[in-house]
Amino acid sequence: MTKFRKFSGQVHLWLGLISGLVVFIVAITGCLFVFQKEISEVIHAEKFFVKPPVHAVLLPYSVLQQKAQAALGEDRPINFSTTYKDPERAWEFMTYKPGDEKAITYFEAVVYYESAFVNPYTGQVTGLHDYKYDFFNVVKYIHWSLLLNDVYGQPIVGYSSLIFVIMLITGIILWWPKKWTKTNINKSFKIKWNASFKRVNYDLHNVPGFYAMLVTLILALTGMEFAFKWFQTTVYVVASRSVTLPEIKYEKSVVATPVANPIDKAFNHARTLFKNEDRISVSPAANPEGVIFINGIKGKETFYHADALQYDQYTGKLLNRRNYEEQNAGEKLIGMNYDIHVGAILGLPGKILAFIASLIAASLPLTGFLIWLNRKKKRKKKPGNRFVFGNKISIFATPKGRTDR
Repeated sequence: MTKFRKFSGQVHLWLGLISGLVVFIVAITGCLFVFQKEISEVIHAEKFFVKPPVHAVLLPYSVLQQKAQAALGEDRPINFSTTYKDPERAWEFMTYKPGDEKAITYFEAVVYYESAFVNPYTGQVTGLHDYKYDFFNVVKYIHWSLLLNDVYGQPIVGYSSLIFVIMLITGIILWWPKKWTKTNINKSFKIKWNASFKRVNYDLHNVPGFYAMLVTLILALTGMEFAFKWFQTTVYVVASRSVTLPEIKYEKSVVATPVANPIDKAFNHARTLFKNEDRISVSPAANPEGVIFINGIKGKETFYHADALQYDQYTGKLLNRRNYEEQNAGEKLIGMNYDIHVGAILGLPGKILAFIASLIAASLPLTGFLIWLNRKKKRKKKPGNRFVFGNKISIFATPKGRTDR
């Protein structure tokens, strides 16, 4: 077991030195992003919220879409919108265009990414929002790809997340007491605040790291699911117990004599089907054969529980419906990935857990580096000492006063 601990210590050390900076950046930006919805809704309340009239009557979807399009400009076609069951929320109409696929940075990889918010009762545009330069969106893309184009940044973040998973495993091996005595239990589960800086720093690396391990492990694994297709496939196969992907039928619109305002017909029909959903998203047809995609989403902030509809863009006729309940376990788990990653799957308690775990994860490279630095200085003072990884010399060594572990 001693040799195994020594090996784990070496792995933990060198992987920590290799990935520490990226882990810190990803963790601290994840921590900042957790409550972006709550903060943004306070800062931009005049855009996001409206005061419904006493006898509230919604304007036709097509009218609101036209108002939003005029505000955004005809050269920036709307390709997504979100409507809300909450009567006090403005409806959002979004326009997005990707940039150069070979661009180096995020800013070059996105031409524009904007939204117009519209009062659904009056048609008044309550405000425009430029997501490309929005603070929290920039934070998200630092977290997502270090503000690089996905093709470059995602592998870096993904492999750093994989390394972090290994470090969590080796960390728990190094944390594990050799004997479960009362003294060792206190040293493993409590921070000795009245000790020296070195001891407090050591405890801050080990104790919070242990308590947050399960949540940080989930955050790292869900982050890997975004970064690696092979990992997403593995998650699907394990959860669904099948290597066969589900057959999802995508319909085509048939050019015919169009009806008046087919998108209104489709949207109004979808609203009759989605009476209990909190949000309805609409994606207009992207080409002459494309369909109108309308999703009904249960949950004010989550995305996983959604039923998907496809409508003919010329007639507004329903062509296909696929409900959330029809998905297999693999699809459902992958669909939940984002909501798990940000903690929203458990509501406010989940977001608080994600915030605390991300903050602790961000602290681990810092406290770990200080432990390594102190050991390095100690070795320089005693050049005759042999450098080994073990209980007294490595950065994972038991500090003075803790030699009984």
